[in-house]
Amino acid sequence: MREIFNLNYKWAFSKEASEVPTEISSKWNFVNLPHSWNAIDGQDGGSDYYRGTAYYAKMVDKMDLPTADRYYLEIRGANSSADVYVNGKHLAHHDGGYSTWRVDITDSLERDNLFVIAVDNAANDRVYPQVADFTFYGGLYRDVNIIAVSESHFDLDYYGGPGIKVTPVMDGENANVEVEVYVTNYQEGQQIRYTLTDAQGNEVASTTTADTKVNFVIENAHKWHGRKDPYLYTAHAELVAGENAIDAVSARFGCRSYRIDPERGFILNGEEYPLRGVSRHQDRWGLGNAILPEHHREDMDLICEVGATTIRLAHYQHDQYFYDLCDERGMVVWAEIPYISQHMATGRENTITQMKELITQNYNHPSIVVWGLSNEITMKDDKDPDLIENHKILNNLCHEWDKTRLTTIAVLSMCPMDSPYVQIPDVVSYNHYFGWYGGDTSMNGPWFDKFHALHPNIPIGCSEYGCEALNWHTSDPTQGDYTEEYQAYYHEELIKQLFSRKFIWATHVWNMFDFGADARAEGGENGQNHKGLVTFDRKYKKDSFYAYKAWLSDEPFVHLCGKRYVDRVEDVTKVTVYSNQPTVELFANGVSLGVKEAADHFFKFDVPNVGKTHLVAVSGELKDEGDLNKVEVFNDAYRLKEKGAVLNWFDITTPEGYFSLNDKIGDIMATVKGKMLFMKLAAKALTSFGGEKKGAGFELNADMMKMMGSFTVLRLLSMAGVSGFKPSKEELLELNAQLNKIKKPNK
Repeated sequence: MREIFNLNYKWAFSKEASEVPTEISSKWNFVNLPHSWNAIDGQDGGSDYYRGTAYYAKMVDKMDLPTADRYYLEIRGANSSADVYVNGKHLAHHDGGYSTWRVDITDSLERDNLFVIAVDNAANDRVYPQVADFTFYGGLYRDVNIIAVSESHFDLDYYGGPGIKVTPVMDGENANVEVEVYVTNYQEGQQIRYTLTDAQGNEVASTTTADTKVNFVIENAHKWHGRKDPYLYTAHAELVAGENAIDAVSARFGCRSYRIDPERGFILNGEEYPLRGVSRHQDRWGLGNAILPEHHREDMDLICEVGATTIRLAHYQHDQYFYDLCDERGMVVWAEIPYISQHMATGRENTITQMKELITQNYNHPSIVVWGLSNEITMKDDKDPDLIENHKILNNLCHEWDKTRLTTIAVLSMCPMDSPYVQIPDVVSYNHYFGWYGGDTSMNGPWFDKFHALHPNIPIGCSEYGCEALNWHTSDPTQGDYTEEYQAYYHEELIKQLFSRKFIWATHVWNMFDFGADARAEGGENGQNHKGLVTFDRKYKKDSFYAYKAWLSDEPFVHLCGKRYVDRVEDVTKVTVYSNQPTVELFANGVSLGVKEAADHFFKFDVPNVGKTHLVAVSGELKDEGDLNKVEVFNDAYRLKEKGAVLNWFDITTPEGYFSLNDKIGDIMATVKGKMLFMKLAAKALTSFGGEKKGAGFELNADMMKMMGSFTVLRLLSMAGVSGFKPSKEELLELNAQLNKIKKPNK
């Protein structure tokens, strides 16, 4: 019978070694797996984290291994390419940092064995991802095992799969369950003993046969029904020789049917089941991708607490343990490969391999309903023939390898609605940031109405939306200020617009958690994307977390917003309470400010701000509390200060009645003098983009210009820096001086 021998303990590690070692040097460090060498430098900003080859080495005594005929080295995650050497012999190479792969090491084993795994996360032109808004952490960041098996065994070679494939198809209230196994060195006289068990371990059906594919019928099957009832069966398969079982595999599965309707959205087991949830990156503060089961469980607990019914597992294959948690907790999952941001003509084979691995390794998970082909891949061109062909190949591959699931893509906001790329998969979702990266929040709902009218037969969803928030605060939140208050306002607006449109098949907040993006320099804390509803360390739930909990969770609660925003200058300040209860009463120093109802779950109060005020929000037995403190001067600790910024917004002269860098481009362009000034600026900027009518790879069409109109001049210019147009402090101050001469229109 197979045995799994874990190899996580005590690997020698070096980034400095220049070649495959023949022995373990005393100069090397020792680490336990999971491990990433970018756990610190991949999260501190500067886009300067180490990307190259590092070596892991370990001595293994064969006498310590279980007795077996064959031995496989199993690597569950090595980012992003890796080579395996045993006793100096090169055995395997693998491209793709997020999937499981195995190497037959049997014939290379001696009594004492030096295992070396060379892992490489350097830039190249063949392995995805290469361009994306997250850190590509290098390392052996998941488990490494040796699997010991008999000569005859369930397959361990085929795309890292489990050797068993379970396909349940609903037929009325019954489930037709096909179980297929893959056997290596299957011998005459051997048989397969199949057993299906229910969630309590009771046998539902069984048979023993030489066939590697069998069919069962589960009458009146207990359905897997998302978070309401995530019921799981298990298929067991034993390879039997005579009376003895010599190998065994199993897979949990769920009996469910679903479809995605362009008018009614997601339908599970015949019932409308709105998919409202979040996207997730797998990394952690100080750990990178090298996370443990307890971290996965904490993430799932938080996602369940917010009330989500769906998770987009972006932008790569996640740990099998987390997919298992999705099955158990009833999450409906979008699973995808890291075909992202920049199409590479030399990367086609890698997209195919990674998709085959994703499907093979995750086929049995009932939580997964769609395979994601790509994310924002049309940054440079949505009509590139090679890109289109690559997607058609992947789409056909998914349907050939899995006839039970649909395909989808996450489309860049600027991609035209009539793009041929949009019409390849079964369903579509767009990544929109109206109200953060241009445009304003009111543009979101109408955009989806327009797409729905243009493509009434294509289910449309929102695969990303969000805005950044750190521990900055204001009573006058504005787009781009990185305050917790603006993020809360943004999500209030998006919830009302997206959740009210039943035809939107799924919505996924970007992101559930802040995550590492070493190239970022935004919000005053470099190296991170701060769009999470929860901080990178999982210690603080931002106010916007509770806006979703109010809409999605059945757990009774009341949440007083703005607890980190204590010092306030205004005489009357606005305070918001989120709750899923019908009424909320707010007390200030024991005095009731009234009982309010809020159909949108967002309860708004005007609070007199005098001296020190203790606030208590109450709904029945539920309560939450916080404090206010009246100050005469705004607390500078609440104001964004960007690290390395050429110029901060509060350093800019803003004469009353005249424009400045802090004003919106749309307002400035509405004046004759402002438009003339910006025509000159645009000409200069376009020169840095090669003189074309493009910016950062995007066509500057009418829709793009409309979105850009809601940016302040300073924010747009600071973001344009990533595309090569980087005005100096002196140039910015000169531009501000010119804007200071342009009078604002009388309102």
